[in-house]
Amino acid sequence: MIVLKQWLKDAVFYEIYPQSFYDTNGDGIGDLKGIIEKLDYIKELGCNALWINPCFDSPFKDAGYDVRDYKLIAPRYGTNADAKALFEAAHAKGIHVLLDLVPGHTSEEHAWFKESSKPEKNEYSDRYIWTDSCFSAGDGMPFIGGETDRNGTYILNFFKCQPALNYGYGKCREKWQMPTDAPGPRATVEAVKDVMRFWLDMGCDGFRVDMASSLVKNDTHHKKYTCAIWRDIATMLDKEYPEAALLSEWNQPRQSLKNGFDMDFMLEWQGNGYSWLMRNYDGAIDSDPHNIGKAYFCADSGTGIDKFLDDWLPSYKATRKDGLYCLITCNHDTIRPSAGLTPDELKIAYAMLFTLPGAPFVYYGDEIGMRYLPLPTKEGGYFRTGSRTPMQWDNSANKGFSTAAADKLYLPVDDTADAPTVAAQQADPDSLWHTVQGVLNFRHSHRDLDSDAPFHVRFAPKAKGSYRPFAWERGKLICAVNPAREEAELPLKLEDGTRVLHVIGKAEVKGDELVLGAQSFAILG
Repeated sequence: MIVLKQWLKDAVFYEIYPQSFYDTNGDGIGDLKGIIEKLDYIKELGCNALWINPCFDSPFKDAGYDVRDYKLIAPRYGTNADAKALFEAAHAKGIHVLLDLVPGHTSEEHAWFKESSKPEKNEYSDRYIWTDSCFSAGDGMPFIGGETDRNGTYILNFFKCQPALNYGYGKCREKWQMPTDAPGPRATVEAVKDVMRFWLDMGCDGFRVDMASSLVKNDTHHKKYTCAIWRDIATMLDKEYPEAALLSEWNQPRQSLKNGFDMDFMLEWQGNGYSWLMRNYDGAIDSDPHNIGKAYFCADSGTGIDKFLDDWLPSYKATRKDGLYCLITCNHDTIRPSAGLTPDELKIAYAMLFTLPGAPFVYYGDEIGMRYLPLPTKEGGYFRTGSRTPMQWDNSANKGFSTAAADKLYLPVDDTADAPTVAAQQADPDSLWHTVQGVLNFRHSHRDLDSDAPFHVRFAPKAKGSYRPFAWERGKLICAVNPAREEAELPLKLEDGTRVLHVIGKAEVKGDELVLGAQSFAILG
């Protein structure tokens, strides 16, 4: 069991894709100074922590997940001094900042890889995974040959531009494969620690770790060797930076939270419990998401909450004392929820996400229901590109994102007449923005909704036609949601004096029952 960092108990994260958030120098690309200028907005919304997607020097063949220099801010975002200023400005407003760490691979243009590619033995020869012949295959892994002077092929993690860093093999089947305790893999771990120390010393508060489960190749089913690496890194952090937080992209909390991570995500996988909440597309991974209307929060779906609980609840129960299993509105890899849900459906969907255990994550623009746009790929985004468009601040040119010419923007803005904007929604008390702000403010003012506060299912019947409500306890509070178009009576056996403290839609206590209006959410106490 870990001791949760105090600041994570009340943390609500706002994920920023820096290219698309706010441009201060008119070049059409968002920058760190733009994030600094919008910190008051983020705090006003109710978020007190940031996760910033990779902002390091990169050729941007995979939107910055191909790092060329881990210790240098990409010039298009600003300078290292701007990063330091961001940390300081955020801290002054009570906001913590996580950077995105990409430990599994680098860009092929990284100085380490250039040295590793040389035929002469050197300090970096074993920093990446190389075979022993220019004609060798990769033992089931994707590989590249004939690109360097070194007599070997090198293993890839994803795109051709992303050679895999060498953390060793759990089971060595070829003579060129190294165990995890060999000098090369151990040097890689120490290099990652060095990168982490660099940014923590500058003032960042921790890291979201990209593909955290994929370090060691041929690992066991339970990721024995990769888990050992993260325990080693976490030991260093606990000793040298005890308030630094580690968040994994893993979606296996039994592994991540028991081996050094403070937080893990429940992520979108076709057909999993999270997908059934807001998406449940037809399975096509392309730029035209086909919503089949069966997600729980689709008003007419007839889908029960059990499809979510069957997946999420066992993992939560198994790890609730180890860390936080977190829920997201969306992220940079996922189709925006507005592609399948109406604004009214989004209101109650977010309310549920924000009142379940774990630290909630709001993807920039989801608070106003920004749309997914079908766009050609940009910087390796492919189908994900449509979820990475510029933030829509107001109805001025480029929706207030940038003063650049429209054809110079990182991605085109949503130019439809009814495109949601921050300014319009802040002026409308019934907007999605105000709904998000209201729930988050309620969360911050009630310790029963802290990320690690107790949780129990109170009422989760199997769906019967349109009757499919869900109620849960957080400490002394009761939360309940009815996603259907018909009123629902919930036999909760409420105590005398129980009243509605917060509501979206309609809710009424009648005797010991709760009556929830169509598409409604309520908090009782």
